[in-house]
Amino acid sequence: MSGAGGHEDRLAWFDELYRRAGDDADAVPWSRAGPHPGLDHWAKSAIGRGAGHAGRAIDVGCGLGDNAEFLASLGYDVTAFDLSETAIDWAKRRFSDTAVSYAVADLFALPVEWHGAFDLVSEVYTLQALPADLRQGALRAIAGLVAPGGRIVVVCLARDEDEHADGPPWPLARSELSGFGDAGLAPVTFEDVVLGDNQRRHFVAVYERAEPET
Repeated sequence: MSGAGGHEDRLAWFDELYRRAGDDADAVPWSRAGPHPGLDHWAKSAIGRGAGHAGRAIDVGCGLGDNAEFLASLGYDVTAFDLSETAIDWAKRRFSDTAVSYAVADLFALPVEWHGAFDLVSEVYTLQALPADLRQGALRAIAGLVAPGGRIVVVCLARDEDEHADGPPWPLARSELSGFGDAGLAPVTFEDVVLGDNQRRHFVAVYERAEPET
């Protein structure tokens, strides 16, 4: 993503990239033939295997749909959204017989009915694509999707607290993810791992919203 903060600037940047790619998914930097290694890492972990893989899930900034389709294959009823209509149309073409519900939506103006509606939220690489002045607002919006008793899986490039971050994308420090706690979520697991063919450092974190007291 570009450093521009406005809706139109963000949309134009993404749409132009997807249009230039044509139908070549390899030309989209974050696209891959399968789930992101961080999401796959979570699914194979003890905490992921114990998740039950049932209920409603939402994939934030779904791009061409690989992560959303992976979640559906695990058994979730999946909604997936992206700011770019071009990306959503492409995802629907790629997975023409999909059970995933794809939608065009802006993270900063999400449908009211999505608030607190999902048992699992998948946040892979969205926060790190946003400039710092938008990041905490985006984090709160993403956290707001988690239902009581639900969880969020966060995957991002990682950096040390005193390490300079060039971007986009901007690798995140652990403290930047503490906003999920401020948004009412409790940490479940936090891993600092090396992932992918290029062996880059990532955080794979899981947060949970408590069930209401009875």
